[in-house]
Amino acid sequence: MDFLGPLPSFNFYISLIDEGASDFSKVLSVASDFLLAGFSECTGLESEVQIEDYRAGGKNDRVFRFPTRANYTNISLSRGIGFSEDLYLWHEGFLKGEGKRKNGMIYLANETRVPIKCWTFENGIPVKWSGPSLNATSSTLAIEKLEIAHEKLTLTFSPGMGAAALAGAIGF
Repeated sequence: MDFLGPLPSFNFYISLIDEGASDFSKVLSVASDFLLAGFSECTGLESEVQIEDYRAGGKNDRVFRFPTRANYTNISLSRGIGFSEDLYLWHEGFLKGEGKRKNGMIYLANETRVPIKCWTFENGIPVKWSGPSLNATSSTLAIEKLEIAHEKLTLTFSPGMGAAALAGAIGF
């Protein structure tokens, strides 16, 4: 395997963790979601730094640009509908005013399914759930989608990071 080549995007895992979970609960949640989570698509691993322009008097040859706030795109998860209602129930909790935020971990794995990179998002809220398009003349899979707004996205593990950085990033 070439460690310097690009990784394929089809091997990934996702774990959703209750915001107030203990470290032990986090480990159990990650371990169980490695076995149970089945998403066919994950988009929205994006962040950007907003810029503020400043036009200084007497400096007509330039505009000074300063970084201000970070901005994160919503994460969108898609999967074939099965018997589990966990994503819908999480969203429905917020519709009823009883929802709980979740943190999440998104892992990109190599061809042997070993995690190579990990991103974490914090304080996720399921802002949109979409059920399948139903059509009796089509034989496509029934897909549900969940869009998650969150407060922060961090690359918490990568081959270039040490074990101490990983442990500190996920709170162990």
